[in-house]
Amino acid sequence: MTERLKKLRAILGEKGLDGLMLTGEVSRLYATGLKTSSGVLLLTPRENVFITDFRYIEAAKAKLIGLFTVEQSTTERNASAIIKDRLPRAGRLGFESDIMTVRSAEGWKKVFAGAGNKGIKMIAAGDGIRALRAIKDAAEIEAMRKAQRIAEKALDEVLPLLRPGLTERALCAELVYRLLKNGAERMSFDPIVASGPNGSMPHAVPSDRAIEHGDFVTMDFGCVYDGYCSDMTRTVAVGGVTDEMRKIYTIVLEAQTAGIAAARAGVKGKEIDGAARKVIADAGYGGYFGHGFGHGLGLEVHEQPNANPSEEAALPAGTVISAEPGIYLPGRFGVRIEDVVVLTGTGCENLMSAPKELIVV
Repeated sequence: MTERLKKLRAILGEKGLDGLMLTGEVSRLYATGLKTSSGVLLLTPRENVFITDFRYIEAAKAKLIGLFTVEQSTTERNASAIIKDRLPRAGRLGFESDIMTVRSAEGWKKVFAGAGNKGIKMIAAGDGIRALRAIKDAAEIEAMRKAQRIAEKALDEVLPLLRPGLTERALCAELVYRLLKNGAERMSFDPIVASGPNGSMPHAVPSDRAIEHGDFVTMDFGCVYDGYCSDMTRTVAVGGVTDEMRKIYTIVLEAQTAGIAAARAGVKGKEIDGAARKVIADAGYGGYFGHGFGHGLGLEVHEQPNANPSEEAALPAGTVISAEPGIYLPGRFGVRIEDVVVLTGTGCENLMSAPKELIVV
């Protein structure tokens, strides 16, 4: 935690700030390790201040002692008053411009326009915070690895349940139950369970459609452990597959293998995407792969950076991205295979241990 604080505090000097204010729940969790639905974090050259209300004050004092000055906001003295007292009469205050709404920003600006603080200017600083979060430390990666193990165990437990007659909605419920039973804090997103023709929709919503013999079933799901997300997709067949279904599955797996082989620190996100996309295009299915190869994940299931056709930036070491190419044949079926990898200077580490060969149940 102290290393993260050092990196966050460095933004003060980099942007010439007199203070850095974090209001987003995810950023507060990143900086403190404390999950609260309410609170403001203020970093100044002199101190670290965590402001929260009665609901979290005891937990905050117990966890943050020694690293933060913990202040309780009340109706008589709210967070804005506490912050104003700690800023110079004329200063620059960084804020999460990508998190804060326009209405909230205007409200804060009115507060700082009050008597004695007319010189305080709010400076966008969200890009610096996002850049820090993109590079995971060992503790973050270990939490994500544990989240992946929970998801894999849930998959192992639901595979024996797959059979004709089971609905997508029922299968989704079984997944959620087993994720929670095996140690998940919550889902990292609403699970996707799509069978047969519904599989051609990458973000299909689980329905009351009953799984049929000969269906592909795509399951895209993840969970949160110690605040960090997992994300995985497996497509399995029920009863048997046609030659075409096996062919499509093989192409997607080859595309994922190519993308993972290209994934390393210093490579542009679009180049990782391109390695996988070329395999699918060369096989004649380029028009049926319409989303990016992967996205960043960590405290959020979708965060920067990305591995898609528009990502021009070279991805740094420590970045965690998904690897999820797919082919979707409208009204017929779809195949997606997804792992999660950590980029290193020489390649990447796959956090997934679940098998990827075609499974027929």
